Amino acid sequence: MNVKIKRIDNDFHMEAVNDTGNIVHMDGNPAIGGHNLGVRPMQMLLMGVGGCSSIDIISILRKQRVELDSIEIEVNGERDPKEVPALFKKIHLTFILGGVDVSDQSKALKAAQLSMDKYCSVSKMIEAVAEITYDVQFLPPEY
Repeated sequence: MNVKIKRIDNDFHMEAVNDTGNIVHMDGNPAIGGHNLGVRPMQMLLMGVGGCSSIDIISILRKQRVELDSIEIEVNGERDPKEVPALFKKIHLTFILGGVDVSDQSKALKAAQLSMDKYCSVSKMIEAVAEITYDVQFLPPEY
């Protein structure tokens, strides 16, 4: 797995490209001279936790023949800005799953638990420094 990062402007705007050509833009906070032209690196960590766990949940449920109408993840991270470095202390994920029949909700809850406790590599790396919690919400099936 490889990525390349190059600076785009004279400030903090950077472009990251992975080995398959996908591009992500990063930038710094305007308070330090950034221009909000991309995601901040610490935000990318939160995105990574949400993305990794959502892939796990979808994969686990597909193996059980449970297809979701939708999945959204809200990720909230808390840092102490007075600390250097300002590491995440707490991260909370809310999984919002659409189209899960009541009979399959226990499978979805178990899939979220397996992701967070066993399979999500990103959360496993971060849990050494941050308390990670989650909850699961269900939307009714689409008609």
